[in-house]
Amino acid sequence: MTRALAPVAALALLVGLAPTKIVNAQIGAQIGDLSAPAKPKSFVLYAAEPQSVPAGKHATLELRFHTVQNYHVNSHTPKSQLLIPTTLTLQPANGVKTAPIEYPAGKPYSFSFDPKDILDIYAGDFTLKLPVVASPGDHTIEGTLKYQACDNASCYPPRTLPVKVVFTAK
Repeated sequence: MTRALAPVAALALLVGLAPTKIVNAQIGAQIGDLSAPAKPKSFVLYAAEPQSVPAGKHATLELRFHTVQNYHVNSHTPKSQLLIPTTLTLQPANGVKTAPIEYPAGKPYSFSFDPKDILDIYAGDFTLKLPVVASPGDHTIEGTLKYQACDNASCYPPRTLPVKVVFTAK
């Protein structure tokens, strides 16, 4: 190649690569940082555990939940009105009378960037208690757990988790 064409060839090469770099940058922005860990589909896990209670008598069902590692959720009574509390809403079920759900006390937590602001959270395992009186037989109570999950840097939009409480009254 002659010296006179070298700058033109270099310019053509740059122009030809520029759109590729722009497209790659746009794709990277849409996909996100592939080296960053993916967020879980659900920050809280629940599995219906069959339980038995005496028929026609006051009893308490235990609903066990687990927050995934490195995340927490606001307790039922967060310390700020700006935070979304964890709440369980249940649908009525035939043959079952429920009393108000008993929520556990939260654990104190603060972010490293604001250690004086103490939050009230659930992390790891937490159990909600549901007082019931049920007629004899098999029962299922359906509901949803509404929560807001956070990690050590930020909080995520609220989510809901379907819940089925399965038990037998004997």
